[in-house]
Amino acid sequence: MQRYLLGESMSKVLLAWIGNTDIKASQGQLQGAVGPTAEAILQCSHTEVFLLSDHSEAASKKYRTWLTNATGVKVTIEQVSLADPMDFNTIYHSTRKLVFDVQKQKGKDTQLVFDISPGTPAMAAVWIILSKTCFPQAELIGTGQKDEATGKFLIRTISVPFDIAAEPIADILGNSDDALVRLLQGLPAEAPDFDKIIHKCSAMKWVIGRARTVALRDVPVLLLGESGTGKELLAEAIRNASRRREKPFVPVNCGAIVPTMIESELFGHVKGAFTGAVDVKKGFFREADKGTLFLDEIGDLSLELQCKLLRVLQESVVRPVGGSKEYPIDVRIIAATNKNLIEEIAKGRFREDLYYRLAVGVIQISPLRDREGDLSLLVDFFLTKVNNEFTGQPGFKKKQLSTGAKSLLLQYDWPGNVRELENVLKRAAIWSSDSTISKQEIEQGIIRIKPPDGKDILGRPLGANLNINNLLNEVAAHYIQRACSESGGNKSRAAKLVGLASHETFTNWMNKLGIKMSLFNSRQK
Repeated sequence: MQRYLLGESMSKVLLAWIGNTDIKASQGQLQGAVGPTAEAILQCSHTEVFLLSDHSEAASKKYRTWLTNATGVKVTIEQVSLADPMDFNTIYHSTRKLVFDVQKQKGKDTQLVFDISPGTPAMAAVWIILSKTCFPQAELIGTGQKDEATGKFLIRTISVPFDIAAEPIADILGNSDDALVRLLQGLPAEAPDFDKIIHKCSAMKWVIGRARTVALRDVPVLLLGESGTGKELLAEAIRNASRRREKPFVPVNCGAIVPTMIESELFGHVKGAFTGAVDVKKGFFREADKGTLFLDEIGDLSLELQCKLLRVLQESVVRPVGGSKEYPIDVRIIAATNKNLIEEIAKGRFREDLYYRLAVGVIQISPLRDREGDLSLLVDFFLTKVNNEFTGQPGFKKKQLSTGAKSLLLQYDWPGNVRELENVLKRAAIWSSDSTISKQEIEQGIIRIKPPDGKDILGRPLGANLNINNLLNEVAAHYIQRACSESGGNKSRAAKLVGLASHETFTNWMNKLGIKMSLFNSRQK
């Protein structure tokens, strides 16, 4: 990279996203540093600045005032609402529109400068794409190394050593931002292994992007999510996209095995090891050798079994129950649970060392109620599946949904998630004698399970056992942990998700509730 130099005669306009570091600098949190955007203006003497912001409007206005006072340059800010930091489609179109608007306002002779340092990696990637397609005349700049003499970070030009065809990019974005996610993550153009996961919402796009990335790395994966969210389906897709795709995939529901037999089921046993052990049993680990072992509901394992499992994972050997010989194994572990393992560790019910052994590639799967736009797709998919499954059986008529039935399905909050949705449609199709499933038949197909006493936050019994402070902390912990997960550890974004004013306030709540951020990594600079 070369040092960025400005000519005196040409008008240069800087365009960038506002990053968290910029906001912190304006609040005096960086010990005198001014952040990447202000540094670029001060070092390069831009004549005007146009910024995009997904921060709150109040924060953006305060930043614009601070930046104008700090640099003396006119600053214009365009507000953008993003579904999440990986919302490539919105990032691309809003960025592209801004550049076209600036070019129209300032004239095509104006030199455009794109600063890729502030903001998320997705924002930086879009600036690079635009500079290599629609706006090849634009210059890319970024924050370089620190100048020891001045103590400032140098602003440098960036040369991207590849070309991108503008027409394919337009086609990609015209169809779906899935293709752009694949492009920017270096993933294959096609991903048939994940086609069974019906979705269009940004939350699931992020999940699948993470899953496809971790599938290529032979590391343990931990899938987190409520019951019925499709953890086994995702685990199998990860295996099918991995280098172990031709080797065994052995799914094990740890919560469905009798506790006294689970050690034998996992590690095997020798003949005569216990009453009833009339034959040698290899165990799931040896059956999955060279392949993938999916341990579902791993949070249900006893502490004793957790200890033995940890030893197997650390030493890559298993010893059958009652045996003295150890067998080497080469198994990739994908574990899953609907429990909050951080809480389980705090309560002494899950080993912290086992958690960190498993939690290398961690993926949180959103519940169906949070997957905006996916429900209608899933209803159509499962209804087609039910029709295909039952066609040809005596007396069955191909089903469709009445308007009232479809409306009810879309209004229900689906506590059992995707599994519950499939079962309700199957149940309604069985009981419906007509070709159209009515609203009443859907209502009859939904089995509402009342939470046990102590679980329903609004229905707990009054009396000596009720402590309202503990109750409020329980609710706060639930939403703080969800925000940590859905923001990928970005405290500023997490604070927005739960309506807190700043990441400092969010941190205070975390400290108060004893919540650690060790699972998560920040994605925004």
